[in-house]
Amino acid sequence: MVPMKSSWLKGKILNTEFNRKHLLGIEGLSESEILHILDTAQSFREVIMRPIRVVPTLRGYAVANMFFEPSTRTKLSFELAEKRLSCESVSFSKAGSSVSKGESLLDTVLTIEAMQIDAVVIRHSAQGVPEYLSRNIKASVINAGDGYHEHPTQALLDTFSIKQKFDSFKGLKVAIIGDISHSRVAKSDIMALNTLGAEVMLCAPSSLLPYKIESMGVKITHDLMEALDFSDIAYLLRIQLERKAGDCFPTLREYQFRYGITMERLKKLGKDITVMHPGPMNRGVEISAEVADSPYSLVLDQVTSGVAVRMAVLYLISGGKERK
Repeated sequence: MVPMKSSWLKGKILNTEFNRKHLLGIEGLSESEILHILDTAQSFREVIMRPIRVVPTLRGYAVANMFFEPSTRTKLSFELAEKRLSCESVSFSKAGSSVSKGESLLDTVLTIEAMQIDAVVIRHSAQGVPEYLSRNIKASVINAGDGYHEHPTQALLDTFSIKQKFDSFKGLKVAIIGDISHSRVAKSDIMALNTLGAEVMLCAPSSLLPYKIESMGVKITHDLMEALDFSDIAYLLRIQLERKAGDCFPTLREYQFRYGITMERLKKLGKDITVMHPGPMNRGVEISAEVADSPYSLVLDQVTSGVAVRMAVLYLISGGKERK
C-alpha cells in the first residue's frame, strides 16, 4: 500500500533514501540512513508543534501495537504517532488474549495480520522476536524493544534530541551511566552514537557491565566523576529491579552514593553538561529530583522527540518510499 503524501512533506527530506521494510534494530543501519530518519523526524516535529497536529499521510494504513511487556512512554508515543499520521491502529493486550490460552505468538500475529494489518509494532521480553516475525509475516515489523537486545526507536529519539541541541555528532562525548547489563537502550544508543561519530564512555560497577562490552568501541570507567569530566552528555539509566539488577550491588543507597547524579556533583564540574534519561526515572537513585527538573535535563524533550521520530519511522517503512 502506498500512503497519501502530504504536500508539506515534499522537498523536505534531503538525505539518502531509507528503503527498508522493517526496523529491527540500529545494528546494520548506515550513518546516512540514521540521518535520513532524523531529518524526516524534523519535518514531523513541525507538525506536532502546530495547532492542528494531524496529517493525512498514512490514512488507511493499519498498525497493530503488540506489547508483551509493560510500557508507558513507548506505547503511548507509538499510538499518538499513528493518530497524528491518520493511521488505523489497534492495541493488543496479552492479558485475556488467546496467548494466555496457549496460542503461539506466531499464530496470534498471523491472526491479527489476517485482519489486513500493514505493520506490527512489537515489544517482547525475548530477544529476536521482531526478527523472527519479520521472516514469517508479510506486514512490516517495528521493534519496540526485545529483551536485553535492542530498542531502536529510543536510540533514534535520543540522537534526534541531541541533534536539536548540538551542531555535530563528530567528537561529541557521551557517558552512559548505570545499569548497562540489562539495558537494550544502552546497546542501541552505543551503536547509533558510534555510527554518527560520537565518543562513548560507559560508567557503572563491574557487576552492571556486560562481558566484553568494550568490543563495541567504548571507553570504560567505574568512576562517576571521571565519566562526567569526560562527557558533554551524561545519559543515565535506571536500575532495572524487575530484572534482578538490585542483586548486583549491596544497596540502592550505596549505588546512589557512588553513581547518582546530583546538582552538587554537576556544579563541581565547572562546565555545562546535558543530562538525558530514557525513563522511567528513579528519582533519588540515579538522578536527583533537582537535576531531573533543571535546565541541565533533556528528559521532556526526549519524550516530545519520541512522537516525531516514531512518525518518521512509520512513514518510512510504510511504503512512502520504495521498499527493498
